[in-house]
Amino acid sequence: MTRSWRHAVLASRHRALGSKLEDWNGMPTAWSYAHDVQEDHVTIRTKAGLMDVSGLKKLHLHGPHAAGVLDYLTTRDVGKITPGKSAYACFLNEAGKFIDDGILYRTGPNSWFVVHGSGGAHQALTQACYGRNVTMLFDDDLLDLSLQGPLAVDYLAKHVPGIRDLKYFHHMGTTLFGKPVTISRTGYTGERGYEIFCKSEDAETIWDTILEEGKQMGITPCAFTALDLLRTESYLLFYPYDNSEMYPFENEAPGDTLWELGLDFTVSPGKTGFRGAEEHYRLKGRERFKIFGLLLESDKAAAPGDIVEQGGKKVGVVTCPMISTLTGKSMAIARLDVAAAVHDTKLLVGGVPAIAHSLPFDDPKKTKRTAVG
Repeated sequence: MTRSWRHAVLASRHRALGSKLEDWNGMPTAWSYAHDVQEDHVTIRTKAGLMDVSGLKKLHLHGPHAAGVLDYLTTRDVGKITPGKSAYACFLNEAGKFIDDGILYRTGPNSWFVVHGSGGAHQALTQACYGRNVTMLFDDDLLDLSLQGPLAVDYLAKHVPGIRDLKYFHHMGTTLFGKPVTISRTGYTGERGYEIFCKSEDAETIWDTILEEGKQMGITPCAFTALDLLRTESYLLFYPYDNSEMYPFENEAPGDTLWELGLDFTVSPGKTGFRGAEEHYRLKGRERFKIFGLLLESDKAAAPGDIVEQGGKKVGVVTCPMISTLTGKSMAIARLDVAAAVHDTKLLVGGVPAIAHSLPFDDPKKTKRTAVG
């Protein structure tokens, strides 16, 4: 953990579960526990699991220029995000290339909450706020506990009135076990799930109580790497592990377009004037690769970095593989040449037969995460 500079409030809980607390994004993070991560995948797909995802960076923006800053730096029309709602958005550089993603929460007329990963959003926001009537606060006193899976709503409904009515990408201020929290209907699993934002001093109580009360429902603590299994099935990218920062082009600087990553849907219809907008639109149809799925004829998972071939020629690379004990399928997210990124195209991955497969593998209509009631 030589790079970790942030404090893990629940470190003792994670160590007790067998975690060595590896670094992610400057935060000691429970990458694994003593049990098999496949158990966590099954738990979240069939019951519900609790994860500490506090390594995500959390920023508050306040002031009359806050919306303008976010409208310039992100791909979303933030004017359509009203208090109580949120939106998934991307951040681009001036060259129209992806540098980070995150969720924008509107908490009031001039108040916003931004949660992002390990990319350049923090730096971009800091620079954009300078000289404008807006303040930005980095908040590591706020923990993010993610309760994900089909039984998450059943558990929370016992404690939070109205939770069943909370829509996808909406959030609410409430109390949980007498502690003030914000609960957001978001997550990174492809399941119906909730993120619970709580004060650091309340985190142990909330963590312990959910696991103690939820044990009879099958709710268990789940390790961070379970997200790799879930995101592979659900087409959820993880910067920089699916990006050219990890898999560089031979003669080009790192940087991927939204068209290549399949994230162009994050650009609000008709929006212009955001950073990198002109280059973003100019690069449409000039994709050098496509993020696509692979389905392998194997009972084992591929490995990150495995070469994808067609006719003896390299046509891609695996970025995130997994095998599901629920379906028995060996799947992967890959960066494929555009011509190979066609459903049912026959390929080889490390000598193993495979086919290109459209994404996501699981719940393509997103009926689980958007379910009502």
